[in-house]
Amino acid sequence: MCLVIHLFSFMNKTNKALFAVIMAGGRGERFWPLGRNSLPKQFVSIFGGKPLIRHAVERLDGLVPLENILVVTSADLVEQTVNALPMLPKENIVGEPFGRDTAAACALGTALVEKRGGTNAVLAILTADHLMKRPDIFRETLADAASVVASEDRISVIGITPQYPATGFGYINVDGKLQTDTATKFHRVSCFVEKPNIERAKIYIESGHHYWNSGMFIWSVNTFKNALEKYCPTVKAMYDAVLPTIATSVFDATLLAEYNKLEKISVDYAIMEKAENIVSAVGNFGWDDVGTWISAGEHFPVDDDGNRVYGDAVVLDSANNVAVNCIDGHLVGMFGVDDLIVVHTSDATLIASKQAAPELKKLVRELSSDDSHKKFT
Repeated sequence: MCLVIHLFSFMNKTNKALFAVIMAGGRGERFWPLGRNSLPKQFVSIFGGKPLIRHAVERLDGLVPLENILVVTSADLVEQTVNALPMLPKENIVGEPFGRDTAAACALGTALVEKRGGTNAVLAILTADHLMKRPDIFRETLADAASVVASEDRISVIGITPQYPATGFGYINVDGKLQTDTATKFHRVSCFVEKPNIERAKIYIESGHHYWNSGMFIWSVNTFKNALEKYCPTVKAMYDAVLPTIATSVFDATLLAEYNKLEKISVDYAIMEKAENIVSAVGNFGWDDVGTWISAGEHFPVDDDGNRVYGDAVVLDSANNVAVNCIDGHLVGMFGVDDLIVVHTSDATLIASKQAAPELKKLVRELSSDDSHKKFT
């Protein structure tokens, strides 16, 4: 009932349905050896037996019609994405010719929405590889944010109430509450700050004025276009060139030509750190970016010694380990060890300390630099 009220409030202000654009171009190097170039993190199916990207679509049920859900991914991942999301129309999945960071991807997604819904359409930019423990609260938060940005010229980011002094996330500094008639709380954003060291992260937590930056945004087409015009004209030029070619035979060629003109720039740096009309919705829906094997383990069964296991594994006289076995008919045994991550796949096995988990990209890059090992990445 609550979601119906929130959604009605948004639709009453806009007379339109909400759109969602799911960003799905990442590779997830910190999920090696299960996550690969050929199987990026969003396609990993160890959470509830379905790919993370399917979770991203399914938790929008009741809020965003399937025909209004679009996916921006890499050109080489379009077919894989189509197979993972059979409920979406194939034309809703669009591939970038190559990555130009999130400003370009957000612009492409917004142009796709404008083509379908016009310049007053409201859309949410969402992630493909995160989990939410409370998808019902997540949907309410999106509906409230859509209502807030539809009523005035605003961009909303979703800020996550921090649970610990994380060094792997950027932070949002807020400077005052925004008065709204929504259940979700909103704050005015003072500034965005980069990933801090542990000392700075502790200060942010203690201040009570900082939230984790989830990388999820809600805006209207018009508001985003105006921001591009003011703060990032090169990406706006790409937007203007690509928009009239969407759903035509020259779209792919135009997109390639325009992307070749762009430098890599994130939407945070291009717009969010400069714009003055940014608000933050407080997200309390059990968000988890599942960024490492440690955080992935939090979603696996746990024994009395803190060992978290996925698949067929026996862990004895050991504590606080993460064991992942992806191969049927194979057993992983761990005995007398603590604080390890063991991940076994058909052609590669990872053994790492939990302390080293955030730096797993170093190993992947080392493998990529060696011709004899590159095939395993």
